[in-house]
Amino acid sequence: MYTPIKCYQPYHGPNDPCPPRKIACYQTPPNLYLGFQPPNLPQFSIQEALYKGTLWPCLFDPYPTPVQKGDK
Repeated sequence: MYTPIKCYQPYHGPNDPCPPRKIACYQTPPNLYLGFQPPNLPQFSIQEALYKGTLWPCLFDPYPTPVQKGDK
């Protein structure tokens, strides 16, 4: 399985005058991990596909829930 959210710690050099940044995160789409589309993939129903924006469940990737202050 893939991990849709990647995080990294930006480099902070010893002579950098700025304060160090916190961990940065970004989200990658599921189509990066699929390659060529295999035949006979399962499909959503028409109503569910219109609601979710894709016909195939393996390509569905909802937006992450925003982190509220104090949740970390």
